[in-house]
Amino acid sequence: MSDTKHCIFCRIVAGEIPSKKIYEDEVMLAFHDINPAAPIHFLMIPKKHLVNLYDADIREQALLGKMLGMAGQLAREQGCDDGFRVVINNGRVGRQEVYHLHIHVMGGPEPLGSRGPAPLKE
Repeated sequence: MSDTKHCIFCRIVAGEIPSKKIYEDEVMLAFHDINPAAPIHFLMIPKKHLVNLYDADIREQALLGKMLGMAGQLAREQGCDDGFRVVINNGRVGRQEVYHLHIHVMGGPEPLGSRGPAPLKE
């Protein structure tokens, strides 16, 4: 759903829904995932509503570059000392569940399994 008034991430950005924030600035927000797939699992979202990478073209280069550029720093601050995984799900086939662009950052003390975030329940 791309209607921003019903978008859970837009509502988190607006402060309508609480989150356990780990970073915030004028263009992005990072917070812990409420259903973690790894010991360390947080999300990075743009404050601007973009549905997914299909909506993010070259005009979003600075925003996307900043988000990916912050991933390592935030991962280290959360305890990912020996690596982490970055996942961006896009569309139905990519198993995107929330249609607001978001980056999963996952890690922990041991190597992660081969799967990313939990698959959709059918």
